[in-house]
Amino acid sequence: MSLMERMARVRVLCVGDVMLDRFVSGSVKRISPESPVPVLSITGMNACPGGAANVARNVASLGGHCTLISVVGSDPVAGELERAVAGIAQVSSLFIHASARATTEKIRFVAQGQHMLRADSEDSQPLAPELEQALLASIAANLDGHDVLVLSDYAKGVLTDLVVAGAIALARASGLPCVVDPKSARMERYAGATVVTPNAKEVQEVTGIDPTEDDAVAVAAGQKMLKDFDIEAVLVTRAHRGMTLVPREGLPAQLPASAREVFDVVGAGDTVVATLALVLGTGESLLEAARLANLAAGIVVGKRGTATVTQAELTEGLTRLGQGSLQSLQGKVFKLPVLLPLLETWRQQGHKVGFTNGCFDLLHVGHLSILSYSRSHCGRLVVGVNSDASVKRLKGADRPINSAEDRATVLAALAAVDAVVIFDEDTPLELIRAIQPDVLVKGADYSVDKIVGADLVLARGGQVLTSELIPGRSTSRIVDTLVKAR
Repeated sequence: MSLMERMARVRVLCVGDVMLDRFVSGSVKRISPESPVPVLSITGMNACPGGAANVARNVASLGGHCTLISVVGSDPVAGELERAVAGIAQVSSLFIHASARATTEKIRFVAQGQHMLRADSEDSQPLAPELEQALLASIAANLDGHDVLVLSDYAKGVLTDLVVAGAIALARASGLPCVVDPKSARMERYAGATVVTPNAKEVQEVTGIDPTEDDAVAVAAGQKMLKDFDIEAVLVTRAHRGMTLVPREGLPAQLPASAREVFDVVGAGDTVVATLALVLGTGESLLEAARLANLAAGIVVGKRGTATVTQAELTEGLTRLGQGSLQSLQGKVFKLPVLLPLLETWRQQGHKVGFTNGCFDLLHVGHLSILSYSRSHCGRLVVGVNSDASVKRLKGADRPINSAEDRATVLAALAAVDAVVIFDEDTPLELIRAIQPDVLVKGADYSVDKIVGADLVLARGGQVLTSELIPGRSTSRIVDTLVKAR
C-alpha cells in the first residue's frame, strides 16, 4: 500500500483556535478625495474556515479524516463557520458554544491580488475554567480511534496552559504523536510534544537566535530549544530558506524550499501541520513527514487565499522530485478520484489536457510515436490503460503478457506521459466522460467517427486527432514472432 493510501486511513484529532477567513477583493483605480487612501471597488467576497479549521481542511484535502474540537461564540460568524466546516467531507466538528465570546473573524481586503488591509474581530481572552474543563472532557472522550493529535495555537484563548498540558498528557498516555503549531514564546507550555513547528520569528523570540542567517545557525537555534524545553523535535520553518528539522534523537536535516512561485503565505503553516500529522499517523519517520510537509508548503504558497493541497498535487510534487526512481514513477499512476483534482489544477495553470488509451502490453516504437504525437498537441497527457481483465476479454486468454501495474509504471517512465490511469471497461468511454479531455488522440487506423468518446470531446469544443501509424509495428506482431521463434 502506498504512502498516500495509508495517509487516507489516518484519523487526526485537531484542537485549537478556529476562525472565519473572509476575503474582500476588487480593484483600486483612484484615491479617495476625503483622505489620502485608496478606494477599493469591490468585485467579490468569499469566506472559508481558518486557523485550526484550515488544518482540518488540509487533512481532508490530503485524503485523511479529521475531528475538529474548538470553542466558538453564539454569533452569526459562528453559524457561518459551522456551516462551512460541515460542508467539508471527512471532517467532523465538535464546537463548544460560549455565548459571551465572539467568534474570530479575519477580513482581508485584496486589490489586484495584493493585500491592502486586514481587519480582525476577536476575543482572545483565555477560556473560563468551565470551558477549559468542557474542552478537555471532549478531547478525552474523542481521542480513542484517532492516530495523531494536533494542537493549532493561534493565541486566541482556546489553548490555555491547562488545555495544552492536559491534551498532550492524554496523547502521551494513548501513545499518540502530538504535533504543535505554537504561537506563544513560552515554549515550556508545549512540554511533551512530539514536534513543534515555529516560524523564524517565533524561534528568534524564544532563543534570541535568528534562524534565517544560515543552516548552521538554524540548527543551533533548534538545539537550544531542545536543551531548554521538554520537546522531542523542532521543525523550524524559514520561509524561502526552507525548513530545518532538529530532533532530540538523530541528526538535523535541512529541507530546501520547493516553491517555484510564491503568491500567498496565508495558511501555509496549517498545511505543514496537517501534512506532518498525516504522515506521522501512518507510522513513517519524522524526517519523511517533514520532507512531505516542506513539499506541501511549497505547493500551497503558490495559491491565493487560505488554500489547501490535494493528494494528487502532493503526488505530482513527489514525482517531480523523485528524478526517475521506481517509487516516483509509480506516483504518476493514479486512481481516478485522485486524478480529477489534479486535472483541475492543470487547467487552472492554463494547460490543455490530452488523452489517449490502449493495452500497451509490450511497449514498442509504434506506441512511442502516438504518445509523442499526443503530447505535442496538449500541455498534459493522460494515458488510459486497460486492466488485465479487460485485455483478456479483448485479446484472448493468453494476454496480457505484463500486468496492468507493470504496464502503467513503464508508461509513467516516459517524458511524454504525465499521468496514467487503469480502467476495467472494454472501452474508455466512462473514463473520457470523467476526464473530459481537451484533446483526444487515437491511431490513424480509426476514423474520427469511430473513435470512442469523440462526440463527447467535440461537443465540448475539444479536438479529436489521429496519429499516423508506423507500418508493421504492433504488439500482436511481436507476440506472433516470439511464438514462432520458440
